[in-house]
Amino acid sequence: MDKREFPLRMVAWELTRSCNLSCLHCRAAAKNEKDERELKTDECKKVLDSIASFSSPVIILTGGEPLIREDIFEIIEHGRKKGLHMVLATNGTLLSKERARILKELGIKRISLSLDGKDSKSHDGLRGVEGSFDSVIHAARILKEEDFPFQINTTLTFINVDQIEPIYELSKSLGACAWHVFLLVPVGRAKEIRDQSLKAKEYEETLERIYELERRREIDIKVTCAPQYYRILKEKGEVLKGSGCLAGKSFMFISNVGIAQPCGYLEIPCGDVRKEGVEKVWKTSQVFLMLRDYSKYNGKCGKCKYLRICGGCRARAYEEYGDFMGQEPFCIIS
Repeated sequence: MDKREFPLRMVAWELTRSCNLSCLHCRAAAKNEKDERELKTDECKKVLDSIASFSSPVIILTGGEPLIREDIFEIIEHGRKKGLHMVLATNGTLLSKERARILKELGIKRISLSLDGKDSKSHDGLRGVEGSFDSVIHAARILKEEDFPFQINTTLTFINVDQIEPIYELSKSLGACAWHVFLLVPVGRAKEIRDQSLKAKEYEETLERIYELERRREIDIKVTCAPQYYRILKEKGEVLKGSGCLAGKSFMFISNVGIAQPCGYLEIPCGDVRKEGVEKVWKTSQVFLMLRDYSKYNGKCGKCKYLRICGGCRARAYEEYGDFMGQEPFCIIS
């Protein structure tokens, strides 16, 4: 067992599974209806209290669409009073200038906007609602006008992988401070487009294309759900600013009903933060403890010299083999 400390550095919190879009790749299979089981306002405040009692991670308020919650501002204000660093992930459709100003005043440090295509046809096709492309472009312009830092999040599949460069250029032109690229993990509604996932060779080629953009040093780029990217950076002689799969090591996901998971794509319950508190779940969950023990990794991942740099996507291994400690199925290293 690795004797290092594993501080909680980032929490992705699914405040709701309600969403006004119907994205083909949605890990939550979100619908435009409320789940009556989701945490109430007071319960959300208690979760924030629990986090602040032992750590100070970045908290990503996400969904579904978090701006659907009527109490979103109250939740954010409580987190600010606790001194927590909070950011917001939104599809952009509900972001007005007034809301942007309130979010900024309440202390949201950054907003992420989802952009999955270079134009209306490609973006709206993935997002399932006509006009969603125009909405996210409008939201980006509002944030730019308000001098509110924002990043663009893009999920890549076979459907839009040919648009990497145009989406990158569009993100820059909108004034984004960062571009975060996600490689499809076939969970939730994305299981229906499982065949649109990149294969190992295409996966590697895609990461090489992203690297060619990153080396321009024009905008911050982060690749998520593709831990092999850090192996590529290492091979290129780059100084690593992070590592691959963070699930259970420095990252925790909390569902809309308070169930902790290693990440949003790895749907293995690790504890109920309402009943146990965040600290206890983080420090005692057997799943988290296994993920921190590199001697327990299976297959070629367990033997790989890049294990601590990469780690392999635990969610993809689970979906492919039913073993979250198994090998990354999209790795070219034999």
